[in-house]
Amino acid sequence: MKYFISFALVLFLSVSFLQAQDSEPAYPSKYWSSGGEWIFSTGNVEGQNNVVRWSPVINLQNFLNFDRSQNFGWFTGVNLRNVGFIYDESPSIRKKFRTYNLGVPLGLKFGNLDKTFFYLGYELEMAFNYKEKTFVDERKTDKFNVWFSDRVNLFQSSVFAGVSLSNGTSIKFKYYPTGFFNQDFTISEMGQTMRPYENLQANIFYVSLSFDIFDRGEFSFGD
Repeated sequence: MKYFISFALVLFLSVSFLQAQDSEPAYPSKYWSSGGEWIFSTGNVEGQNNVVRWSPVINLQNFLNFDRSQNFGWFTGVNLRNVGFIYDESPSIRKKFRTYNLGVPLGLKFGNLDKTFFYLGYELEMAFNYKEKTFVDERKTDKFNVWFSDRVNLFQSSVFAGVSLSNGTSIKFKYYPTGFFNQDFTISEMGQTMRPYENLQANIFYVSLSFDIFDRGEFSFGD
């Protein structure tokens, strides 16, 4: 009888150990993750009434994660992002600007990667589509859309930091030290050369909300 009890105990402990191994990822661990991003941004235009801009679409994040342990990892990837800002040029004139950017991030993660952790990093983005709108007395009076426009800086650097909570919610803060506009851009009107953005210094800052962007999901792959 005692041998039966011993055998049953060993079997129980072995099964429990295997289940624990299956439920906890082995390290180092590599996997893809993805998700959207709700962006609340401002252009920090000096001397103007800056208005918060909400852009829930189209913002796609795709990360290749390299978790070296349960408490430290790094990531890169490819992101598509709708970035812009709004300001009031006068009480009756409102201007809206945005670019679609393709970005490559490089970041670090530290904390409990299965629950709550912090992350920070750098991202280089390419602004491949530009849109500008003008509203007068709340009526749209002008709009144009340009691919690879010289009106903005094609390549824009950004730095970010955030926290991923245990329920999968991620809050990120991001700042672009690169100015939004190409202030040397010129246009000709009535025989005169003008620089419409010469005195318009705009550096975008935003706070964003995401869900499960670092979730391992079903995109893990072996070493």
